[in-house]
Amino acid sequence: MQIRNYQKELDKTIETITKEGRVPSLLIHSCCAPCSSYVLSYLSEYFRITVLYYNPNITSEEEFMKRAREQKRLIEEMPVKHPITVWIAPYEPERFFDAVRGLENEPEGGKRCAVCFRMRLSYTAGIAAEKGFDYFTTTLSISPLKNAFLLNTIGEEVAGPVPYLTSDFKKKGGYLRSIELSKEYGLYRQDYCGCVYSLRERNERLKNIGGNCSGDTTA
Repeated sequence: MQIRNYQKELDKTIETITKEGRVPSLLIHSCCAPCSSYVLSYLSEYFRITVLYYNPNITSEEEFMKRAREQKRLIEEMPVKHPITVWIAPYEPERFFDAVRGLENEPEGGKRCAVCFRMRLSYTAGIAAEKGFDYFTTTLSISPLKNAFLLNTIGEEVAGPVPYLTSDFKKKGGYLRSIELSKEYGLYRQDYCGCVYSLRERNERLKNIGGNCSGDTTA
């Protein structure tokens, strides 16, 4: 199987639209403000972006809204070449629990996560088609703990008339830059994915090491 370089594929897409003098519309699924920070800073140079905050996997409505507020604040405060808008989808945790039923004991990064990725990307693809965007993608590949091959495979599988913008945002120092931007804007940076199962694993990890864990944002 040929190994794809998703960053190079993205570079080629950007090169093409730049030569054509276009500024296409892009719908980006975002898991949280910290993960989106570098992605928005980078892609807003080339696209008209709408951020879709759709995350029914989040543990509670309070946590969901806290992350949503940070997402809005980042977009309001961060200077960009092309204006960015944000849509906050309803908090519908029952969709997540229905989707992952039977996978509750899967380890983080396993089958449960793949189902969650597909749920969120399918929703994003549907909105992109309904609203007539030129591309759609997700910020999720910024995390070192997220499988870029899996995310891009799912993205391409669920894409309808709107193509999925392949990417691996952790490349080119993207993940490190997201940490810098999170500090610059004082963003709330959580140390677990967002779902109750990742929180359970995080708590077990803390218990085992007997202290605090300043983990990566992995939503």
